[in-house]
Amino acid sequence: MKKFSASSIAFKLWMHSALILSAGIFVCSLFAEPSLTIIVLFVSLLATIVGGVPAYFALQAFLPFINKIRFFSTRWLLFLIMLLFTIAVAYAVTGAFITDNPFAEYGFFQSFFAAAGFYFAGLFAAILIAFFINLKCIKNYFSPNKNTHTMYENSMQAAAQPGANSFANKIWIKAITTAGLILLMLIPTVFVSNLVEERQARQEEVKNEVSGKWAGQQNITFPYLHIPYNVTTQENGKTVVEERSFLILPENLNVNGSVTAEQRKRSIYSVLLYNSALQAKGNFKIGVPEGVDASTINWTNSKICFGISDFKGIQQKVIVNVNNESYDLSAGLPTNEIDTTGLSSPIHLSADNLGKEVSFEFPLKIKGSGQLHFVPLAGNSEFSITSNWNSPSFDGNTLPAERTLDNKGFEASWSFNKANLPFNTIAKDFNFKKNDYAFGVSLLQPTDQYAKTMRCVKYALLFIGLTFSLFFIVEIMQKKPFHPVQYVLVGLALIVFYTLLLSISEFLQFDFAYLQASIATVLLITLYAKGHFKNWKVASVFAGAIGSIYGFIFVLIRLEDTALLVGSIGLFCILALAMYASRKINWYGASVPANATI
Repeated sequence: MKKFSASSIAFKLWMHSALILSAGIFVCSLFAEPSLTIIVLFVSLLATIVGGVPAYFALQAFLPFINKIRFFSTRWLLFLIMLLFTIAVAYAVTGAFITDNPFAEYGFFQSFFAAAGFYFAGLFAAILIAFFINLKCIKNYFSPNKNTHTMYENSMQAAAQPGANSFANKIWIKAITTAGLILLMLIPTVFVSNLVEERQARQEEVKNEVSGKWAGQQNITFPYLHIPYNVTTQENGKTVVEERSFLILPENLNVNGSVTAEQRKRSIYSVLLYNSALQAKGNFKIGVPEGVDASTINWTNSKICFGISDFKGIQQKVIVNVNNESYDLSAGLPTNEIDTTGLSSPIHLSADNLGKEVSFEFPLKIKGSGQLHFVPLAGNSEFSITSNWNSPSFDGNTLPAERTLDNKGFEASWSFNKANLPFNTIAKDFNFKKNDYAFGVSLLQPTDQYAKTMRCVKYALLFIGLTFSLFFIVEIMQKKPFHPVQYVLVGLALIVFYTLLLSISEFLQFDFAYLQASIATVLLITLYAKGHFKNWKVASVFAGAIGSIYGFIFVLIRLEDTALLVGSIGLFCILALAMYASRKINWYGASVPANATI
């Protein structure tokens, strides 16, 4: 049989790895950018061939070295796989530095390591496939001829346990292969993550569609007065009269309201909406800011204004009662110093009101979705909100001074005064960014199945790694090898768990969906283990262990702040159990003499 050279082996591994990797990139592009698949195929093929040149030279240089040391050790196959592993790591780290440099201005080590792990999984998978394709040629290259066999025959016979090295080699090779398969099975989790994000985006699209027809988030500014005045200046000998304005904010403001939440179905999605009934009371103290001549004020053009972010949320005529006079507000504002959208109405004021208090009442029924915010534009203000929704998020610039929350809903109150607000109630050239001072509540849907599913996908390495490790230990203890194809099938079962979880949770609560998906996956893997090991006792070990893993991950998903602590303790306990279970495994495959020295 023709003897292969190091150059030919390196060339075969180089070409096959490049073809397999470019094929994988091509398949990924079918899901991401179908219109560019042909371009991606040619570009990726060219890039992988050119980029693999350093790997070709590295293989050509190290293969003869491994071929020499095989006469002193039968672990040449292990050394070769370690060389391929090192090459994959080098390329993965280099690629991660190019795409996610952690030392760049906005670089993060977390994204760098994530990118490196992703690149390594794809590269090492392609290299392993190329390795198994060319395994016959590789064995041919490393097979000894008669002369070299005679030269090193004595050194090979000097091994105390001839069968031990072979068994140890198999374990090492199987361990490295299993580790590679664990990384390989992380690739489908990327597609699962994309699927979760796609479904979440679809949910947001439905929410925005319904909210657009109902009303969106509301940001409300309660009444303030817009007072115009004239300023006379001289320009080029001519008298120019310019109209300016100042604002009068309420001296006192008290707002009470109730928010009634309701959920409406659209397709398989539930959209959270609300109706609110608000009652505002307060008073203005009419005055003139410093630097303004009271005689120049145009009282007849004074207006009372009200800010709202979405007009569709107004459910009835907006009428404000000022000094026992009712004013019907209509769309449009005389100034955008505070609000860009809102309503206003002319109001009857005169110089006689200077120094006096003007009271007002303002009932308002408004609807919206997601968020209800207010702006505390008053010298002293109090806000009190009640609701039937028991999952609020108090957000904005200020948290409530008092709040109560139970299964029936919540109550919350806020209070402000002149000492903690950076403006006066009478001001001209009012430079104010209301979003910096807005506060309120967001109504949350507590069962966000997509966020929980995404958290679950992030534990994929733990799922797959622990399950594969269990199979690896059991197959050694039972002496019934588990083929790499069987590992892939088990890994696919673990991946399908996520699609089951995602699809079922769109119809049922997440907890029930998790229970059903995990039971189905545990039963499938348990029955598969029973079929391979032909032992119900061993199968029950798989059922208990994998079921415990799913239960452990479920606890981590439910936890928030203590997830890291509980997860670390849990992993420590799992490692301790693995060490205890494998303590009697003879990793060398043969007994060690009592007088042997290490």
